Amino acid sequence: MSKNSANKKLPKLGFLYLDYVLRFFDHSNFRGWPNKIETVVYHWKNDKDRFIKEVKRKKIDILIGNIPATAYETFREIARELPKVKFIPSLDTQFSNKSKENVTRFAWKYDIPIPQTYIFYNREKADKFIKKTEYPKIVKKSYGPSNYGGYFVHKVDSKKEAKELLTEKKYYPIYMQDFVPMSADVRVMLIGHKPVCAFWRRPPEGEWLTNTSQGGSMDYQDVPKELLDLAVQVSKSANAEYWACDIAVGVDGEYRILECATAFAAFPYIRDWIGQYLMHKFSEGRFPMPNIPLYNWEELGKMDSSILRTLRYLTFGKYTPSSDGDYFMDKKRLDKISGESHIHTLDNLYPMMITEDRNYEEWPSEKWNYQDNHKLNEKVPSTKKATQKNDSDEGQEIEEESIELTLDAISNILLNIKGLGAKKLKSIIEGYSLVEIIEILEDDSKRFKKELKWFNKNFAKKINSDWQEFKNSL
Repeated sequence: MSKNSANKKLPKLGFLYLDYVLRFFDHSNFRGWPNKIETVVYHWKNDKDRFIKEVKRKKIDILIGNIPATAYETFREIARELPKVKFIPSLDTQFSNKSKENVTRFAWKYDIPIPQTYIFYNREKADKFIKKTEYPKIVKKSYGPSNYGGYFVHKVDSKKEAKELLTEKKYYPIYMQDFVPMSADVRVMLIGHKPVCAFWRRPPEGEWLTNTSQGGSMDYQDVPKELLDLAVQVSKSANAEYWACDIAVGVDGEYRILECATAFAAFPYIRDWIGQYLMHKFSEGRFPMPNIPLYNWEELGKMDSSILRTLRYLTFGKYTPSSDGDYFMDKKRLDKISGESHIHTLDNLYPMMITEDRNYEEWPSEKWNYQDNHKLNEKVPSTKKATQKNDSDEGQEIEEESIELTLDAISNILLNIKGLGAKKLKSIIEGYSLVEIIEILEDDSKRFKKELKWFNKNFAKKINSDWQEFKNSL
């Protein structure tokens, strides 16, 4: 490290927190950072302008934190208003956090293996597909609050089951995948594109979901090198400082990405490692890079999870021959391609890398915010049809043009309700995105009744009637 680097002023850090959202980092994960780390809390609803002013007032250079799906587009706008502030992870890296559809589009772009996927914003096209396709299929809720436990993932075995499920759930868009029989899936966590933890999740006998909340089991042993290679490829494609992938291991022996994101559950010591990595990056090497040997998780995984949840600031020495670490580091792993290799040799193939700082948007919302840009088409095909298909979009079915459902159209429906004036309309328009309003109307306004004190049964009855009448008129 040069003298100039050592004397260079450190950037001003800030933690990005949101009300009602679990905090991934706190000050303890950045132990040793010499300067004050600010905190900025986003309070939802109409808080964008205040939030931007607070970040500017605190003169924050780097804002660290994960953004939940329902706030992603708002923070796209916030990031543009704060061009001198670096978001970690970047909004582009967090693109896959927003929805399963975004994971799919990310995978299509980078030629990442996934189950064959079909996405519909047009109900008539979806109905035709449901009638002609082969079963079983997987139906998922693409967008919304976190899908912990697999409760918004459904297997349908027939056209009848698919239609009944989608009539009940009203998922928008309609997101379906070919059912791929799995022997297990593997969660891989990476820091600087280096795998730091990996574990198997296996379904109960006779079941297909691997979630431990639904009876699945987990273990840390013998994760194949080629599976880790895929996880590294995906992390590099996302330019992710920290990352997690769920990789399906099919009974056909193939690997396919199921999920990937920067928002994931991690033991405290893993968050400490991420903090150490980020401090190294932000200080241009003044703080050391954490040394995390490959397959460390096999030894740590022998401990009870209650102990793992209490461990902090784990460190590992560098491998040297004939040291006390020989027992573990001299173990071997079988690689299908190169044969057996010692773990310490494999470890050298997975260096921890500094991610690229970019000054452009890879996933601008004007193009990639399908949830808002492609409006609900409930009854009839559009006057302009374009099914997007190319070599990289295997199996995709997308209605590129549809009858446009705008905020103006929604506003007219709402203003027709007696007693709902401009002030109450404004509270809805400013408090919810267009796609959220559509989803709420499709769900008989249940969320409005729960969250808006003034929204009573009479409002709900009238708005539900007007919404159905509007859809019938399309």
